[in-house]
Order: sequence, then C-alpha cells, then structure tokens
Amino acid sequence: MAQDRDKLDWIESELQDSYDEEWELELDDERIPEALRPFKDRIRAKGIDRHTYFRELLRLQAELVKLQDWVVEKKLKVVVLFEGRDSAGKGGAIKRITQRINPRVCRVVALPAPSDREKTQWYFQRYTPHLPAGGEIVLFDRSWYNRSGVERVMGFATPDQVEQFFQDVPEFERMLARSGVILIKYWFSITDEEQQFRFLMRIHDPIKQWKLSPMDLQSRVRWEDYTKAKEEMLARTNIPEAPWYIVEGNDKKRARLNVIDHLLTRIPYGEVPHEEVVLPERVHNPDYERRVLPDDLYVPQKY
Repeated sequence: MAQDRDKLDWIESELQDSYDEEWELELDDERIPEALRPFKDRIRAKGIDRHTYFRELLRLQAELVKLQDWVVEKKLKVVVLFEGRDSAGKGGAIKRITQRINPRVCRVVALPAPSDREKTQWYFQRYTPHLPAGGEIVLFDRSWYNRSGVERVMGFATPDQVEQFFQDVPEFERMLARSGVILIKYWFSITDEEQQFRFLMRIHDPIKQWKLSPMDLQSRVRWEDYTKAKEEMLARTNIPEAPWYIVEGNDKKRARLNVIDHLLTRIPYGEVPHEEVVLPERVHNPDYERRVLPDDLYVPQKY
C-alpha cells in the first residue's frame, strides 16, 4: 500500500508540475505594479473566475492536441493570422495555443522590420518562405497586413503602395486557398481605455518594459488613424475564401478561450488512431558501472 501511495504522489506531482507552467503565465499577467494598484478592483471585477478558466483552457488545449494529430495525419496546411492593436492580447493567445502541442508541427512567425533588401522585394516575398507544408500549422504574430496598418499609419508605405496592397491581397489569399492552405484571420479588438491601462502596466513593470516600443507609443497618439485604417482593411479584405473574425479582447482570459474554441470549429477534425504505447524494460548490464563525474561539472543546487 505504501508503494502504491508513493506512485500516486509521484504522478500527482508530475501533473502539478505540468499545470504550474500555465499558473506561472497567469501570475505574470496578474502582477499589478504599485503605481497601478487603484485599478486592481476594476480588473478583478470583470475577469472570468480562475477555476472555470483553467478547466476550459485545459479542455481546449487537449482538443488542440487532437487537431494537431489530424493536421499531421491528413497533411493539412494551416495558416492563422493574429492582428490587432498593440497590447491587444495576440501574444498571450498564441502562447496558450502552442503551449501543449508539438513545436515541430505548430510554429510561430513574428518577423522583424524589413531589411533594406527586403524593402525592394515583392511585398509578399518575405512572408511566403514561412508558409506551411503539408502537416504544419503556422501562426503569424502580425502578418502581411502590416502594410495596411502600421506601415500605412506611420508613413512607411506610400498611398500607392497601400492601394496596390489592397488590390493584391485578396488574390494572394485566393491563391493560397486554391493551393490547399486553410487561412484563418483574427483581429483582436480592445478599447482605448484598456490599451491605455496595458501600456501603463508595461511602463511600470520592469519585466514587461521590453514589450513597449516607440512605435507602441505612437500608436496611442494615432489611435483614430489606426481605427480608420482597420475599418478599411476589414472592409476591403474580408473575402469568402479568408474571412476576418473579430475577437473581443478586453478580457484576456475570455479572449483566449474564445479564440481557441473558434479555431477548433474552423477545421473539421477527428480522432487519429494511435498504436498503444508500451514502455520497454530497461536493459541492465551487470558489467556496467556508472562513472562518478567531477563536482565542478554540476550546476550548483541553490534551490
């Protein structure tokens, strides 16, 4: 009985360690810098309760594993675009999608600003090398829609280049659809007040300050310009082959659950049969003697 109890304790410890990864991410989200403590009650009042959130998140992540297996089995090519204002919650949603699935199957693409050479290329050229082969899922943390957003608003693209983009992008996406790519486009929507609070969180939290760029600060100044650009983008690029889906993002937890749940409905999938896995017995060689390694090779055990 004692041996069985030890095994159960070990299993419980292993499961807890797995769940702690998500808990650590949530703690990072909920740390409130001292300067923003007065906002704490407002944040707590609108949030989904933690028990419901974790229960649903783990259930949905289990379904994502099934979807991953189906994509591999059927050699599907899946592209998911995550767009939205700065601090809208795109990165947090992507983390929860990729958290428990195989990074060799599902990868994230977050391209830096184009180089001088890339600026002379066909606009879509820097994105096409990252498109999936059969059995792969690619999540774009911002995509070719930079041209109709930040590049347009900040003056990095001329009006002619923006208009050419609007002429080209529907046909580019139809080409992807004709080639068998499943293209899903999400726009994360947040209010002016919510973005202001999230930017203040980044300003006052040393761990998050790296997320705040000069471009982010300019996006606050040009809120209305971004709104106009977003509205035209949605109107001119919402095509049947690749429609836009808007995610209400003011509540991060609900946004994550909603986008994962919706993504699972966009790709019909089923169970992939797997052979039963049997752990083989270790081979013991009576003549083998494990070597004792020098102490200086080990990382100091401070914890």
